[in-house]
Formats: sequence, C-alpha cells, structure tokens
Amino acid sequence: MVLYFSATGNTEYVAKELAKLLEDESLDLLNRIRDKDYTGIHSDKTFVICAPVYVCEMPKFMAEYLKKVELTGNREVYFIFTSGGYTGIGGVLAKGIIRKKGMIFKGYTEFKMPRNYIANNTYPELPIEEIENRIVNVSQKIPQIAEYIKNGERIKYRYVWLFEKIITIPFNPVWIKIRQQVKPFYVNDKCMSCGKCEKVCPLKAISFEDGKPVWNGTNCAHCMSCIQNCPVEAIEYGNITQEKRRYLLKKYMYVLK
Repeated sequence: MVLYFSATGNTEYVAKELAKLLEDESLDLLNRIRDKDYTGIHSDKTFVICAPVYVCEMPKFMAEYLKKVELTGNREVYFIFTSGGYTGIGGVLAKGIIRKKGMIFKGYTEFKMPRNYIANNTYPELPIEEIENRIVNVSQKIPQIAEYIKNGERIKYRYVWLFEKIITIPFNPVWIKIRQQVKPFYVNDKCMSCGKCEKVCPLKAISFEDGKPVWNGTNCAHCMSCIQNCPVEAIEYGNITQEKRRYLLKKYMYVLK
C-alpha cells in the first residue's frame, strides 16, 4: 500500500503513479492526521510511504503520525521523498521510525519537485521552464523506482554526514519558532468563505470567525496547503506573497500530455 500526505499535489502525484504501476492502493493520510485517527493500516504488499520534505526532514506531524499508527501485514517499507532539491536527514529519521516499529527499512529515494514554499524570500521563484522540466524528469524516474519496489530490491540511498545531523537537528526547531509564524496569514477582500483552507490544513490550525478564516496559535507547519489551494488566491502571508505565483501541480500537468 502507498501512503502519502500532499499539500499541493507533488507527493500525491508520485504516490498515485507508483500505486498504479505497483497495482496497489494509495491512501491519503490527510484526514487521518487531522482527526488523530490511529486505526491500524493493513497491507499484504510492501508499504511505500511518500512524504514531502520541510526544513530538511519529513513534516513533524507526519513523522509523529507514523510513529503512532500500527502498520500490519507486510513488514517491508520504502520511503519516497519529494523536495525542492535536498532531503536532508529525512531518510535517517524515517529509518529510525521504521526500525522502532519492528519493520524492515528497504531504503528511500528523492524526487526533485517544484518548490511550493512562498512564505519566505529565502527561496526564489522557479522559472516556468524549470517547473516543467522537474515534473517531466520526475515522471521519467517513477517507473524505475516502481521496478525496484516490485522486485523487492533495496534502494541505495546517499550517506548522511554527521555534520548534517549536527546542523539540522537543532536548526529545525529554531527555524520553526522564528520563521513559521502563524500571525502573518490573512485573507483579502477576494475571500469567498468557501472553507477550503480549513479542510486542507493537516493540523486544524484554521477556524472561521464571522465567515472568515483565522489562523490559530502556533500550530502551523507552513505546509502552504491553505495559501496554495485557495481557489481565488485570497490568502496572503504578510507582505511576502502578494506578487508571488501560486503553485499547484495540477496547473502544470499539461507538460505530460
């Protein structure tokens, strides 16, 4: 079974394509994560877990969910990461989670996808041509990875150096505290009160007051699901996002036709 969480379509695409080639099912974990539903998941086939990369590792809410949910049946697990170009210590942490569950870690690989993080100016917007090229390259890599999984082969993954762990492990919580603020989120006059932002938030960090979304406290992963999925582009983040292009994978799927 292929398990995944996806904010803007990158991970969902990879997960569903893999499931198709593996003649297996795919399961979106969004609502399970939202509802803290830890009902066991059973699969007679190999588990394939697809996750995005946030701040050089798997989203903490997804990692915490995987630690708690019981996976039964097949004991082998592959991890597939989608990132803007660097998986960081994601594979190391995934390996630790799987081994603690008494399962067999079969390796991981990374798919370099278009970035969706627009709530910071550290990362420049990608040219349209680069977005298209990344999607095409990923589509060509998926069958190769599916063959590895079909054949039960271990996926060779890069060595994570000690300095990466030393830098990333303490850096992540600092970044989250300083850079992943919730307060700057707001909606402009285009907001239709459709409620989609609330439904796609994995942490239920959005509620409605007087018909408009409000971001609550510090419980936000900056997954960009709300701002990128807004049908009228009414959500902004301070003065950072006003002129930035919104990203959803489905807008660029024409490159694969």
